[in-house]
Amino acid sequence: MMVFRPGDRISVKARERGARLMLLGGETLSGPRHIWWNFVSSSKEKIEEAKEAWRREDWNSNPMFHLPTGDDKEFIPLPPR
Repeated sequence: MMVFRPGDRISVKARERGARLMLLGGETLSGPRHIWWNFVSSSKEKIEEAKEAWRREDWNSNPMFHLPTGDDKEFIPLPPR
């Protein structure tokens, strides 16, 4: 992920096989963000809740996780740390 500021010059070049590029835009989020593995939150407590829910494979009753249909076939465990 990259964050560009207004006025930044951006150049993208694809190789022979081409490329797919996705751009997202919006205002900068206020306040701090905490990142651990695939979890991002403004609250360290919410990250801990997400870690516990992930360990339990709690996809249905936990509103934090809405996996696409069929994406629950392969479980990727949390990293050890």
